[in-house]
Amino acid sequence: MADEQARTARRGPGRPREERVTRAVLDAVVELVTENGMSALTMDAVAARAGVSKPAMYRRWATKQDLVIAAAESRIGPLDVPDTGDFRAELRAVLTARMEAYRQPGINRLLAGVIGAASESGAGRDAYRDYTARVMSETRHLLERGVARGDVRADVDVPAAATLVAASLVFRMVGEQRLPDEELVDSVVDLIARAVAARP
Repeated sequence: MADEQARTARRGPGRPREERVTRAVLDAVVELVTENGMSALTMDAVAARAGVSKPAMYRRWATKQDLVIAAAESRIGPLDVPDTGDFRAELRAVLTARMEAYRQPGINRLLAGVIGAASESGAGRDAYRDYTARVMSETRHLLERGVARGDVRADVDVPAAATLVAASLVFRMVGEQRLPDEELVDSVVDLIARAVAARP
């Protein structure tokens, strides 16, 4: 009993240790993909890089797909943009946050891998679809908020507009192999805002 209490005192409560393990594993995924691409990503390689056991990883992520999605979401997750009363300003906030996230080292390879894995047949497609829905949720929300507020047209196809917003920066990075920048953000904000603006 005393020995167990001493061990607990040395390592601290369970939650911080759990968070350290999770962070180490997700960082390892991003580092490995950055260095060697998705083809070199294995559970063994991640465990070795993170300094954790594979059972500890499998307790958190049942499959490699789950792990890759978690790593992507640790860098590119849901946003929360406050209501400023101005759809254009809110859209700029979303796109600027995404641009900054996409410019992190290795994110281009990581997202390319996520997109490639999502297109493969078999189990896991729903998980990728759910991740995409979470990432795009704030864009849909601010479009709906704009409709309710009156500065976005009531007849706007919200899912289609949200896809256009998300695809612009991702395709620049993955398809065109160029980092998105403020000039692209400005252009997309202007194009989307003018397309969905409520008529006077």
